[in-house]
Amino acid sequence: MNKKQILVVLSTCPDTETAARIGRTLVEDSLAACVNVVPGIRSIYLWKGAIQDDAEVLMVLKTTAGRFSELKDRLVALHPYELPEVVALNAAAGHDGYFDWVTEVTRAPDA
Repeated sequence: MNKKQILVVLSTCPDTETAARIGRTLVEDSLAACVNVVPGIRSIYLWKGAIQDDAEVLMVLKTTAGRFSELKDRLVALHPYELPEVVALNAAAGHDGYFDWVTEVTRAPDA
């Protein structure tokens, strides 16, 4: 299996409840195999001309390249932010069994 087909997607949320709700929906829809919700993130960024300094929660999502477009669209639709972060990174290497599992559980219903 080509390991580059597995993606790790990062997105921040305003709180753990929002991240859990979005994460659960994406897993239920088979768009993500797993979503880690990591509290305690501090984000400093420029937004509409002003420096922001906010407490946030990080979501770390695992999916396949083939499901990324649908995952991105669904995540943006569910997200409360005007401009949600959605950054996908190729997983260059990892445990073959884990990558096989990600591929299996994110398979499109018609595949």
